[in-house]
Amino acid sequence: MDLRLPIGLVFTIYGFLLGGYGLMTYGDAMYDKSLGINVNTTWGIFMLCFGLITLFFAKRASKS
Repeated sequence: MDLRLPIGLVFTIYGFLLGGYGLMTYGDAMYDKSLGINVNTTWGIFMLCFGLITLFFAKRASKS
C-alpha cells in the first residue's frame, strides 16, 4: 500500500474541517488576538491543498 494515500486523505479531511471551521467563525472576537488573521482558514486551505496534491501523486503512482 502506498503511504501517500492515507496521508493525503488525512490532510484533506482535516484541512476541509479546519477551513470550514475558520469560515464559520469568520469575524469572531478570538481573531482579535491574532492580529485579525483567521489562522484556521489559512492553515485549513494549506492542509487541504497539501492533501489534494498528495492524493494526486498517489493516484498517478498507482496508474504506472
